[in-house]
Amino acid sequence: MSGMTRLYTRTGDAGTTGLLGGERASKADLRFEAIGTLDELNAQLGIVTALLRTQQSSEPPRSHGSIVRLVESVQADLFTIGAALAEPTPSAESAIPAARILELEAAIDQSGAQAPRLVAFILPGGTAAAAHCHVARTVCRRAERALVTLARELPISPTLLTYVNRLSDLLFAISRSLNAAAEVPEPTWSGSGGTSAHH
Repeated sequence: MSGMTRLYTRTGDAGTTGLLGGERASKADLRFEAIGTLDELNAQLGIVTALLRTQQSSEPPRSHGSIVRLVESVQADLFTIGAALAEPTPSAESAIPAARILELEAAIDQSGAQAPRLVAFILPGGTAAAAHCHVARTVCRRAERALVTLARELPISPTLLTYVNRLSDLLFAISRSLNAAAEVPEPTWSGSGGTSAHH
């Protein structure tokens, strides 16, 4: 075991965890709820990219490389946001540039153009990657709620809140474009307890 770095430190056994700079705070702190939810979202996005890479290797004509790169860039953004929240005194200045939101909006428009016109409520499903995009979308919404709650106590940049809001829209758009590319019908809600397939 000599020379190996231990994965456990025992420093969090008493219910506290470290902020950047060494200060410790309770794991019940609202900022850790936000950071933890962003981490959960990041892990869900990792499943999406893993599934897309598997599809690429088995179905060469349907390359999802651009979506993988987009999602991985979002994963990096989420780490940046989490690090900003872990500062002892978070800054009201955004860790994410406002231009990044415009990039997400452009990606939303591009993904939306690849799917059929939305005429009904979509039920989560379709391909495995699309379904996991829906899971990530719901986690993203939870992360947004955690950030809004945290913003009542700490200075949180409005740009961060806007970013996370747009991200949930992007994940919805990507899920639809993935189903369209795979020619998998989307289950829709009929409003009467039944479902139908939307092509």
